[in-house]
Amino acid sequence: MIEVDGLTKRYGKHVAVNDVSFQIRKGEVVGLLGPNGAGKTTTMKMLTCYISATSGRARINGYDTFDQPLKVREQVGYLPESCPLYQDTDVVGYLRFCADVRGLGARERKAAIDRVLSDCALEDVRYKRIGHLSKGYRQRVGLAQALLHNPPVLILDEPTSGLDPNQIRDILRLITSLGQEHTVIHSTHILSEVEATSDRVLIINRGEIVAQGSPRELIARGSGPLVFITVPGVDQATLLQRLAACPFVVSVEAAFAAGPEAGQVPGAARAAVHGVEGGDVAVELFRFAVHQGWTLSELRTETARLEEIFANLTKPGDRILGASRAQEGDKA
Repeated sequence: MIEVDGLTKRYGKHVAVNDVSFQIRKGEVVGLLGPNGAGKTTTMKMLTCYISATSGRARINGYDTFDQPLKVREQVGYLPESCPLYQDTDVVGYLRFCADVRGLGARERKAAIDRVLSDCALEDVRYKRIGHLSKGYRQRVGLAQALLHNPPVLILDEPTSGLDPNQIRDILRLITSLGQEHTVIHSTHILSEVEATSDRVLIINRGEIVAQGSPRELIARGSGPLVFITVPGVDQATLLQRLAACPFVVSVEAAFAAGPEAGQVPGAARAAVHGVEGGDVAVELFRFAVHQGWTLSELRTETARLEEIFANLTKPGDRILGASRAQEGDKA
């Protein structure tokens, strides 16, 4: 449905998007995740033919964004980050105007407007002036205009930007429901939104795709299991030194909890241990502690979180994954 191959955008010497490649299958909801300034909006603008790429190719439903931009626009419903709405018109008037721009006939236009008013829960405000609506309702109007021509692909740039928690929840529910009939790609820098809505995640940093996969797959590619161990009667330096020498340990660092309920014990040393992937690090640590004659007050495994994966992949100055690994993922 969406095929991107080596897409690059340069502004003079500045590279906004660098050699981005990915594919999105029909019916997928994909989150484009990255920090501010990572290149999310630039990528979406190239996909919607709002700007042209410096190099590379992109196809939407088989149509090339460079050679067939009008055909691409027919396939895409686009909600930009700041959707241009006419504040002095009512909702129905604005949607009529958008339908006319899309070339919908009178009968087709009425059916389309009724459909998007229902889909976006706008029936109660259909005759209200847009300028008098809340930000959440204005976002719904923006989504409604993107859906008018019933496109197979929806491209939504920061659809929850500036909304309060209740409005965000409503928009995320709407995106999830839209994914049942459309292919959806939406950008965000909020991890919970990706986990709530997306089948797959593309993480972009400084214009490059650094990882892609489902949230579960990305977590599985983390730095191995993390185990917290607390040993009374052992000093911190000794604990770290001995654990670092274990063959099943990738890395170890001191860990300090806030109080007894978090595992902190007076007179005890505590460490966070990253183990090798595929091994049962907690079992190995228990055996090692028995061999050392240690009494344990804590031995707890913690599953990696998407927040940690995202933070590691988008650290300033670091490139965690090379190009060959960054572009691993599902192919359609």
